[in-house]
Amino acid sequence: MGPVLAGVLQLLALIAALALAHIPLGNYMARVYSSDKHWRVEKWVYKGIGANPDTEMTWSAYLRGVLAFSAVGVLFLYLLMRLQGVLPGSLGFSSVDPAQSFNTAVSFVTNTNWQSYYGEQTMGHVVQTAGLAVQNFVSAAVGMAVAVALVRGFARSRTGELGNFWSDLVRGTLRILVPAAAIAAVVLVACGVIQNFSGIHEVGQFMGGSQQWNGGAVASQEAIKEVGTNGGGYFNANSAHPFENPTPFTNLFEIFLLLVIPFSLTRTFGVMVGSVKQGYAILATMFTIWLGFVALMMWTEFAHHGPALQAAGGAYEGKEVRFGVGASSIFAVSTTLTSTGAVDSFHSSFTGLGGGITTLGMMLGEIAPGGVGSGLYGMLIMAVIAVFIAGLMVGRTPEYLGKKIGTREIKLAACYILITPALVLVFTSVSMALPTPPHSMLNSGAHGFSEVLYAFTSASNNNGSAFAGLNANTEWFNTMTGLAMLLGRFLPMVFVLALAGSLAEQKPVPVTAGTLRTEKPLFTGLLVGAILIITGLTYFPALALGPLAEGLA
Repeated sequence: MGPVLAGVLQLLALIAALALAHIPLGNYMARVYSSDKHWRVEKWVYKGIGANPDTEMTWSAYLRGVLAFSAVGVLFLYLLMRLQGVLPGSLGFSSVDPAQSFNTAVSFVTNTNWQSYYGEQTMGHVVQTAGLAVQNFVSAAVGMAVAVALVRGFARSRTGELGNFWSDLVRGTLRILVPAAAIAAVVLVACGVIQNFSGIHEVGQFMGGSQQWNGGAVASQEAIKEVGTNGGGYFNANSAHPFENPTPFTNLFEIFLLLVIPFSLTRTFGVMVGSVKQGYAILATMFTIWLGFVALMMWTEFAHHGPALQAAGGAYEGKEVRFGVGASSIFAVSTTLTSTGAVDSFHSSFTGLGGGITTLGMMLGEIAPGGVGSGLYGMLIMAVIAVFIAGLMVGRTPEYLGKKIGTREIKLAACYILITPALVLVFTSVSMALPTPPHSMLNSGAHGFSEVLYAFTSASNNNGSAFAGLNANTEWFNTMTGLAMLLGRFLPMVFVLALAGSLAEQKPVPVTAGTLRTEKPLFTGLLVGAILIITGLTYFPALALGPLAEGLA
């Protein structure tokens, strides 16, 4: 079997698995967020935190809950790393320095999981399990809660209430993420991923010296890092490490895990707004972009010019031979079109155009299908922009799901789509202009610029993957990427929740002969076009200086 055929067959198997999970998982999540009953363990949690899960919240109250919970998470994780040296199970590692503690705490709370350190040489068992793994669950649940609040904004009318943040947070964690991660962890352990709390030990002799590895609860953290589209890795090599991802099957399974909830949330959306066809329209948009990017990535990595690459059958540099070019291409596209950031290959070693595809995937806003929650609300914002454009074309007040898109709504949507590009371009330009930050680049020229552009694109979009050629463990990059992660996560949430509150207050608009049918393929095509054009106009100059210049050289 040739490598191209193997890649295509893996892609078809992945699509089939996602299709089988879409309806049951999507319906289940809709029931979770619509139920008025509380599990006993949930009642214990509510009592412990002093929250009343039955109290409805306005968008501002919901936002205060999101920000307060996240702020406590940052503080707790920061202190845990600063105190690591005196904690049990630290494996002898010292406390993490302040700049890196700040960066890592922000990274995991914002669902970014950017790592400027070697995981197996920096973090002990307590920080990994009680700190990082816990944030993998709750940061993902926060994103899902915000998405559900926006869906309620479309589904409700004549009320400013969007549900209860604490209820949505706890249910998303205990009813969706914990069971899914537990099942996934069992499968990963059965397939060879390690799960232990062993210390540092020698694993053999190599070239006259010894190698040392520490164990860890890797399978459980690997499971939630993919299910919650978190990213990050127990080991520096991330999902390219055989302890995290040993076989081609686990590789495909991990891709399935990072895609299954974001794709299935479109079904949840359709059920909650009372029209599954609307959910299928959003799904079709996400799937079209994702499949197009996968096909383009496979073409660039299999068909790259050069005698060495042609003799090898593809661009194998930076890729694990046990996975191959096809599976690595699928993983790279899926991890950058979601907010996962896990990698099974090193994007800096991709072809020039291949590296550009991973960067562009994040620049789209990670909406195809995006992170858990963040992908859905990002795509719904783009749908609002698309119906506004359609309304301008025909001279009619735009409407979406029975709600008028007026001045307030379009301003909030516009602020949402502008904030992340502003962060990416400003931070990148400042870093290139100052004398010291460019010293962190491993390469000069277009590829070196791509390293910095990729870093701030990843941080601002809460992805977390890296080009791997940039030394980001400096005070400048630890601080600036930390700020980019904070602003890139929570400023968009402000606009999302404000939009949800504005929509929930409206009364439904009746459907007429002039209403744009947003469940039809025509709207899907309009939405895909709007996403690509808006992103292209925003980022094309930066891409031309980096990936495009390198790929066309």
